[in-house]
Amino acid sequence: MWLGSVALVWPASAVAIDPFGTEDEITQGRLDKAADDVHCARGKIASPLALTDVVDLALCNNPQTRSLWAAARGQAAQLGSSLAAYLPTLSAQGSVSQNFSAVGNQPQTSATSKSASLSASYLLYDFGGRSATLENARQLLIAVNATRDATLQGNYFIAVQAYYALLSARASVQSYQAAEASAEESLAAAQARYQAGVATPVDRLQAQTTLSQATFNRINAEGSERNAQGTLANIMGFEATQAYSLQPVPDATPDPVIEQDIGQLISAARQQRPDLAAAESQIKAAEAQLEATRASGRPSISLGASAGLSGVTGVPDSSNSSIGVTLSVPLFSGFKTTYQVRAAEAQLEGKVAARDLLANQIALDVWKAYQGLLSNSQALRSADDLVAAAAQSEKMVLGRYKAGLGNILDTLVAQSTLANAHQQRVTALYNFLLSRFALAQAIGQLDLTQMETRN
Repeated sequence: MWLGSVALVWPASAVAIDPFGTEDEITQGRLDKAADDVHCARGKIASPLALTDVVDLALCNNPQTRSLWAAARGQAAQLGSSLAAYLPTLSAQGSVSQNFSAVGNQPQTSATSKSASLSASYLLYDFGGRSATLENARQLLIAVNATRDATLQGNYFIAVQAYYALLSARASVQSYQAAEASAEESLAAAQARYQAGVATPVDRLQAQTTLSQATFNRINAEGSERNAQGTLANIMGFEATQAYSLQPVPDATPDPVIEQDIGQLISAARQQRPDLAAAESQIKAAEAQLEATRASGRPSISLGASAGLSGVTGVPDSSNSSIGVTLSVPLFSGFKTTYQVRAAEAQLEGKVAARDLLANQIALDVWKAYQGLLSNSQALRSADDLVAAAAQSEKMVLGRYKAGLGNILDTLVAQSTLANAHQQRVTALYNFLLSRFALAQAIGQLDLTQMETRN
């Protein structure tokens, strides 16, 4: 069973950003950018769009996508900032001053003093503080990227919903047009029988009423279609008035849904859902933050070195230099570290609870999506049978009426039943197609590349 998948066509380097990218990684980034330009070309709206094109445009032109990518870059910069703790710091100072002095009636004297110094320091050991800070930044970067992926999948599913909503609206219009044509045929038959003197004016009036109702339904359906077209254009990043067309979609048949172990689906979802991966990374980040907080109350050892030169006018220049190891032992901070540790522990506990809540929700999402797929598959098969039976019944009843063997009420009821059957089939079809994507999203398997391959 294919669940349906969507291509998150964004730079692959976004998943694991290295603040100090290599030349090959930078080159790959340019290639990714070129690929994005192809997928995101707004000019493709001029050609008939496939579902993959709709999703590409929706993701490329969504402001939320740019915001998520900016957040990922910002967190990558935070990771680079944390790496700075593993490098030495170097600073230089220099000064020039003119000093004036006067004693009693003596003439004023002046002297120029100059100084320059260079100092360096390097943290040798801090009981895991800087490593914990680095791990915190790294896990937060993973969480940001996972959150971005989850949001992209959500936006992707919204685009799919709008796409199928438009197709469903168009199919409804066609169904109501067919119902209107049938009503016109019934009215013509009623008029013919009335003129032949074998039918009453009531037959003609009832047929006319049915035709008016069919026309009313068709007009409303056309309005719904225009709304759906404008909504999809907006989701793709265009004005609602933007003209576009969709590629022809072959009529789908309800392929049998293979019964699967729901426990395995839930297990797969908990391994693949990006939002759960983000929650796990948030826990690891909180654990690292707790360790960094604890380390802030422990001693640290650092290496320092300095060299300086100073001189005053009329006095020989002097130089000084030093090198040494410094041990810093925090003795008392007013219980600040103690409370910071408690706060970090509480934050960690909250992250774990949020992860467990999300894991339970994921299990429910998969259960509902799977049951929805099974139900919609069965409903589509039933709708096909209903349309076939209603079409045969309508044909026979209309034929009998034209031959003078039936009555107008039976004919109109048969036509109404057929029109309703067509509408139920439209609803069942697109509910079935959408339910495959819903299950794919619930499991975390939305992948456009696989869908393109299948198509």
